[in-house]
Formats: sequence, structure tokens, C-alpha cells
Amino acid sequence: MIKVQQCNAVQECDARMMTKAMQPVTKKYLFLTLFTLFTFYCTAQLPDVVYKSNIQCVRFHPYGDQTALPLYNLNSGDQLELNFDDLDGNVKSYYYSFQLCDYNWKPVDISPFMYIKGFTQQRITTNRYSSIAFTKYTHYQSMVPDRNTTITLSGNYMLKVFLNGDTSQLAFTRRLLVVDAKAAIIAKTVQPFTPQYFSTHQKIQFTANITGVNTFSAAQQVKVVILQNNRWDNAIKDIPPTFVRGSSLEYNNESSCIFSGGKEWRWLDLRSFRLQSDRVDSARYTKTATDVYVKPDMDRSGVKYVYFRDLNGMFLIETYESINPYWQGDFATVHFTFATPNAQPVAGKDIYLAGQLTDYAFNDKTKMVFNKERGVYETTAFLKQGYYNYTYIAVDKNNPQQKTDLEGNYWETENSYSILMYYKGFNDRADQLIGVGKINSRTDRPGISF
Repeated sequence: MIKVQQCNAVQECDARMMTKAMQPVTKKYLFLTLFTLFTFYCTAQLPDVVYKSNIQCVRFHPYGDQTALPLYNLNSGDQLELNFDDLDGNVKSYYYSFQLCDYNWKPVDISPFMYIKGFTQQRITTNRYSSIAFTKYTHYQSMVPDRNTTITLSGNYMLKVFLNGDTSQLAFTRRLLVVDAKAAIIAKTVQPFTPQYFSTHQKIQFTANITGVNTFSAAQQVKVVILQNNRWDNAIKDIPPTFVRGSSLEYNNESSCIFSGGKEWRWLDLRSFRLQSDRVDSARYTKTATDVYVKPDMDRSGVKYVYFRDLNGMFLIETYESINPYWQGDFATVHFTFATPNAQPVAGKDIYLAGQLTDYAFNDKTKMVFNKERGVYETTAFLKQGYYNYTYIAVDKNNPQQKTDLEGNYWETENSYSILMYYKGFNDRADQLIGVGKINSRTDRPGISF
């Protein structure tokens, strides 16, 4: 009996010592686990981000219109088209889901069943292996939303695409706008009266007539976002109404809703790799890859404005020589060059390649590197056959929020604008998207300069 008690005492002592020794290890791993989950949560909730390096050429837009915003009218038969390529070249199980977000694109903490009727996850079942192309990839395609899934609330949504039904294996995200039309928006583009903006900027004035919602406190309940050329990186928001007359809201303050005019976008025609277009300097072909070298670009800020048709920074997946560009189009490594006036780096600024082709991301992948021997900035992009618009943007090293388009600004430039109107009642959990207005700064489309 004494031996048994002594044995139990020894075991209890060993257990206490082991538990005490494991406490710092357990705390360490618990901290690392929580930190990893927190980091993933923070990074995985960003819209319009590709998280997997093997994912290329993500396209999400209304069916048949590659240049339009991904906009879905609530309780309608609208369909959006999702296309992307996986360079691993094998078949995988990709799924997608919807995440409701607020006005600032932060996820709303409510159950998906409160805004989704049916299945909350859908598998992407349509895929094809690439054919003809040197670059081997698998193309995935889906029509959104699926007939087994119905979105029941308007607002901002993130489309999340992930592997094997596991939301932690996130591949990429894209924005989706779901509108329940309760506001009629009438807008126009005017020339600012302010002297420093008069010849270089464009001002948006608009009126919204709202029906079906309570506008008792419109200044607090209604929010507006204005997009220029479908861009979110320079969107203007938090715009208070100038006048409120019952259910009519007017926005015509002289100091708000002002955008830089910019200039018509640079272009690059890659619809054929064999037929080199006007902007291609040379190309190098191998049995497995293609390199395309674009003619050097220069600062156009001092060049006179001339109108020509462009895509306002977007791009189209098209080819001259195949039936379907989505799975028969090839990829190429495209080399871009930007020459400064004095063959020296721009003081205090970083230069980035920008446009829908880069998702307007300012990171190491889109940042240009200055080549001292040639006296130019250089970068590359892996692009699919198509027609591209692009530009160059200088970002202040000390203040990254300060960005300068290296094209110059002109009041006459043709730009498209989208006005998004949100409403949040005092008892609502999320912002409703109640109206979308679209205008163009020009309707005459001249073929010559002013």
C-alpha cells in the first residue's frame, strides 16, 4: 500500500512538472496560432486581391460586357461571368461564396443565411485545358449567381474563390455590387470654377430622388461613392448632400466631387503575338514561351491633349487567330519601359505600372526598377492575349497616399463615372445599395484635338 501511494505521488509530481514545463510552449503556440488566424483574417478580407501566384487573368463582369462594373440587380435575371486561369494546368476543386460588406468594404458580422437563400458555397464545374497556347493552363468559368443561390439583400459583396470547399485556402477575391433600385440619379460633368482646377479637373454634379426608404435624416443615413473609370483606388466618398428637399438630395458643392481629368490611356494591342502591333518594339519566341518588348514610353504631361478612343484603363481578352480566347489565348511576358526626361530616377518617388491589368495595386510586383545603364524604369507583366490600356503613376516615398499620374491632366479628357448611393436605416445591420448612376464626361467623341 505504501509503495502504491509513493508511486502515485511520484506520478503526480512528474505530471505537475511536465505541465509547468509545457506552459510556456503551449502559450507560445497558442499565440502563434491566434496571430496566424488574425493575420489571415485581416489579409483575406481585402477585395480585388489574388492570393495564389498560379492564378492569372481573373475577369468578373456582367455577361458579354468586359468593361462594365460587376453589378447585379436584386430579384432579376442578371448574370455575371467569372473567368480565371490556373497555371498549374491540372483540374482542381474551386468553390465560391459571397461575403456581405459595409459601405467601406469591411465584412458584416451576420450569418450568410440572412443574405443568401440556398447554398452558401458553389463549386465551379466548368473548366477546360488550354489548347494551341504554348503556356499550359486550366481555364475555369462560372455564371454568377448560380440558380441554386439567391442573394436577398442589396449592398457590397466580396466574391471569394477558394480550394476544396475550404475558405482558408483563398485563391482570390472580387467586388460585387448588388443594387435594389430606390434612387433615380441624374448627373452631369461640369468644369470647376476654382482657378487651379478649371483647366485640369472634372466636377460631378448630381441629384437623387429617393423612394421607398425613410430619408428623415438623409445626411446620416445616405452615403455616396463616385468611381472614375471603375477605379476604387481614387474613389471619392463621404460626400454630404448640399441640399435636402424631402426625398430629393442635391450634390453640387463647389469643393467636392472633383477628379483629375487625366489623359486618354496608353494602349497595347496583344491580340496577336505573331502580328506585332504599333506599340510593340520586338518579340522573342521559344518553343515554350513568348517575350514581348513594348516601345519605350515617355512622360506625356507636356504633350497637347488629343482625343482617341480608349478603354478607360481596362482591358479585353481577345485574339485574332483563335475561336475562343479564354482557353485558346496564349500568355506572354511583356516588358514595359518608361523613360524620364533627364535619364535620371524621379526624386523622392516610386514609379508603378497601373491599370486594370494590375488591379491598380501598388506593390513590389507592379513597381518599376530604374536601370542605371539605360537610364529608364523597367518592369514586366505576365499578360494574356488581348487589348490593354495602362498608365504610369508616381507615388511619393514619404507619403504613399500622394499619387501623380504621369500623363498630365485636361478638362477635355473622356472619362466614365459611376455614382453609387447607399442607405442604412437606424435598425439596419448593413448598407443597402439603392441606386447607381452612370455618366460620361463627353458625348461628342471628336477625332481631333481641341
